[in-house]
Amino acid sequence: MTTRTLLIDDESAARDELRWLLSAHAGYTVVGEAATFARARARLATADYDLVFLDVQLVGGNGFELVPHVAPGARIIFVTAYDRFALRAFEVNALDYLLKPVATARFAAALAKLTAAPGALSAASAPPPAWCGDDTVLVRTDAGDRFVPLAQISAIFSNENYSDVLLRNGERLLTRRTLKSWEDALPPEHFKRAHRQALVNLAAIESHRRDTRETAELRVAGVREPVPVSRNHLPELRAHLGPPLPN
Repeated sequence: MTTRTLLIDDESAARDELRWLLSAHAGYTVVGEAATFARARARLATADYDLVFLDVQLVGGNGFELVPHVAPGARIIFVTAYDRFALRAFEVNALDYLLKPVATARFAAALAKLTAAPGALSAASAPPPAWCGDDTVLVRTDAGDRFVPLAQISAIFSNENYSDVLLRNGERLLTRRTLKSWEDALPPEHFKRAHRQALVNLAAIESHRRDTRETAELRVAGVREPVPVSRNHLPELRAHLGPPLPN
């Protein structure tokens, strides 16, 4: 099955680069391109495409203003030289956000998301994204919103109607989001429950010690106190842990 692709960028060199990057991946056909806001809007109205690579700053308008004109079911990957638009891209449920110049590995990771999670642009109906090693996640705090690399998150703890996101460097981010919503959003192959109120990044576990025959405690990078593992969650975690430290 061919993914019909549109390239919308005001620089011909940028469109050529996207064509070159796509050429390394089977199953993608460029069916059109546009260099200005007006031409892009007209091209988007044809609805004969599945994927749009969209620049933010165009001659005659802003790429975000084109989002409502994208055909239902088509996905958007923003490609821009400016990282300050990443939050807004997240809010319109873009499939990905690539910074110029686009690295081949990062480009491939964006296409992998399309393969793993095809679907409509609507945030309500879109399935969870396929996570890649260098992905980031939006963390909303009272101090402001920021994108945090998944690899930097050590653990997340429930805090009533909030949750505490602990980073490897010891930083703690308080966010109005439940632990259950984090569990549903994060890749389950990397993040596991330690107990009812804690989610840990398997890659951040430095060591573990058996507490009793049915419980244990973890030492996690960036977390001062040991994280207990409850009886209910120990069997699932055991497969991902090495030999325990001696008591």
